[in-house]
Formats: sequence, structure tokens, C-alpha cells
Amino acid sequence: MTSLNNLLAQLPFMTEERADLAISSFWPMLEATIVNTIPLAVLSFMGGLVIATLVALVRTMPSKSFLHRVLVGFCRVYVSIIRGTPLLVQIFIIFYGLPSLGLTLDSFPTAIIAFSLNIGAYASETIRAAILSIPKGQWEASYAIGMNYRQAFVRTIMPQAMRVSVPPLANSFISTVKDTSLASLVLVTDLFRVAQNISATSYEFILVYGEAALIYWIVCFVLSLLQERLEVRLSRHI
Repeated sequence: MTSLNNLLAQLPFMTEERADLAISSFWPMLEATIVNTIPLAVLSFMGGLVIATLVALVRTMPSKSFLHRVLVGFCRVYVSIIRGTPLLVQIFIIFYGLPSLGLTLDSFPTAIIAFSLNIGAYASETIRAAILSIPKGQWEASYAIGMNYRQAFVRTIMPQAMRVSVPPLANSFISTVKDTSLASLVLVTDLFRVAQNISATSYEFILVYGEAALIYWIVCFVLSLLQERLEVRLSRHI
């Protein structure tokens, strides 16, 4: 550890005290990343995908019943509201609004709800576009061999649509990892919250926030590599 301190101290504008701070602050921020930031992103994205899939299914179904038209209208309003308002406003409304309705949750599950609703709206458009991009001939071929709508969708359309939607959905997940920094404003002890606490006591804002940015970049870089490998693997099955 001493050798690492000496190495960092050789860098421009880096003193021995700053080197000690950089090393001592790195592990709390890394722990917050592993314990809170990544789980928050994963859980929110999974919840958002469930919402997105349901919304996309409703908006692409051929049914013309009254109930279906009501559901389509509801989904359109939901997507419009989420896409038309800032994520931070949505987080604050849910964080401070749920207790006023008698539902009090910890900050972490509240953040998951807010992020999931946000992801669900944007990802639903991605999945909907992917479904609509499949040629109608695929539907006709499925019907020709005796499949009904559900079978054709599950066995023929959805697998192809998921391949198409992987790149934009992967980009959405990477964006979600960065957006989790907003959860610090509702007291979630994530990477950015820890960085705020450390910088508030040390007054080394550039050093601490720069270190936080480095951790975010490393996580997103690894996710980008995984995205590329997934795309290559899926392309072999097309």
C-alpha cells in the first residue's frame, strides 16, 4: 500500500495526502457500487423489461375490443408522461408521493419503482418497434402451418424481435447504471452518494468525483464488452 501511495504521489498535482485519500475513498465507493449501484440497475432494468414487454404486447395486438382500446390508451398516456418528464422529477414524485398515500417504503425499493417505470416506457418503444420490424410474411408463414396468434408470436416473432432489440436495450441498461446516480438524491447509498459524503468532508471534489467517474466508466466499459459479445453470438443464430 505504501508503494502505491508513493506511485500516486508522483502524479502531477498529487500530494501524499491526496494519494492517501484516493486510496482510502476508492474501496468505500467500490463497495457501494457492488452492493447498491449494480443491484439497483439490474433490478430496475428487469422490472422495466417486464413493464415494457407488457406495454409493447398491448400496443401491437390486433384485437379491436373496447377493453383493448382502453388499455392501448392507458399505455400511450403512460409512455407520453414518462417520456415527457425528467427522471429526477419522477423519482421525487414517487419518493415523496407514496408516503402521502399511506405507502411508506425504504429509499432503495422506491428508487427501483421509479427507475423501472422510466425504463419500461422507453424500452416498450424499443420492443414495439422490434416486433413491428418483423416482416408480415413471418406471421403468414406461421398461420399457414396451423399456428394461432399466440403460438406464432411466441415461437416465431418474439425470438426474432428480441435479437433486433438487444443492442438498444443493452444501451439502455448501460444508461441505467449511470442514471442510478440520481438515486443519491433520495438517500440511496450508491456510488455517487458515497462520493458526495467523502468530498463534503475532504473538500477534494475533483479528486473524489473524478475517482467516481472512473469507476462508472470501468463498469460501463465492461458492460459494453459484454454487449458486443452478446450481439456477435446472437448474429450467428440469425
